[in-house]
Amino acid sequence: MVWIIAGVVLFIVALTLFLFRIEDLSHLDQEEYSVRETLPSAENRQVLEQIREMGRVSKGLHGKARLLAVRQHMDSLSDGLELKSEFRHCETPKGEWVIAPGADTRRRILYIHGGAWAAGSPRSHRSITDRLSRIANAAVFAVDYRLMPEHRYMDGVRDCRKAYTWLIENGPETPNKATFILVAGDSAGGSHTLGLLAWIRESGLRQADGAVALSPSTDLTLSAPSNRGNISTDALLGPAFGGLSKVPRPVIWWATLAAFRVSPTSPVASPLLGNLSNLPPTLIQVSDTEMLLDNARRYATKAKAAGSAVTLHTWPGMVHVWQIFTPMLPEAEEAFADIESFIGKLEPHKTQARSAQT
Repeated sequence: MVWIIAGVVLFIVALTLFLFRIEDLSHLDQEEYSVRETLPSAENRQVLEQIREMGRVSKGLHGKARLLAVRQHMDSLSDGLELKSEFRHCETPKGEWVIAPGADTRRRILYIHGGAWAAGSPRSHRSITDRLSRIANAAVFAVDYRLMPEHRYMDGVRDCRKAYTWLIENGPETPNKATFILVAGDSAGGSHTLGLLAWIRESGLRQADGAVALSPSTDLTLSAPSNRGNISTDALLGPAFGGLSKVPRPVIWWATLAAFRVSPTSPVASPLLGNLSNLPPTLIQVSDTEMLLDNARRYATKAKAAGSAVTLHTWPGMVHVWQIFTPMLPEAEEAFADIESFIGKLEPHKTQARSAQT
């Protein structure tokens, strides 16, 4: 009996090593990245209170009831904000157009919201999409991709791909080619954003002129040091996912495969593990206190080594995806000023790229 048990254990270990061939990425942690030398603003305390409220609304709930409470709370984040854009529902592909007054609708942004692939919606992230439309002078399409667990992970990926392909040729009014395209997303949506860029490259489609990823996950193997080291300082992800630090990583990998039906080592789920060459200019923003800090750092380091133009800017002491708390939070305003500057620099890059092709 002992030999049988030992044989089964060895088989499981061998199968785990075969299915989840985890690359040692610790060399990517040697790159030094600067952090802004500022202290969190007084308004950050209000943000932390809103985060605690999110925890209270789902306290004591489990399963579908807990997920529904989180989804409803996230959607309420845009309530009461003075948004200047027009919000126009789109059925195919499913999503929402966000159009600031006077925006050039041939300039387009695909926005992919966060929410751990199980929550969030175009409505929950209106504070971000409204601001993006204004600072980029562009029409934003916030894709309403299918969420887990009702749908498979790949269903959401396909929705993002379909939305991008459609956006190349279609605006909010009539079919016409885009003159400028940006892909942006936060957290889980930030990971979808980075994965989408690689898929666009492989598919031979018109590549985006640039991308913005806010606190992207980049790697579902959870091997980055900050995934465990920043649990106590991450006010949002720490309470929600900090418990995973007590679970052996191979168990997490198997659970991820079962839930996502995609291996955590697949570049579709973990863009960090894919080919990061020949990607468009990308801006990544992250906080030094969040669990996904090293996910962003590793992606930036690997992408730059592959020759892609990736810029990483780090804020101190901010909650995960603090940009959603604009205009209340000064640091969110700083982040959008940073994004506006980045977008402004894409125009010369676009002209140079066209000259190189002729």
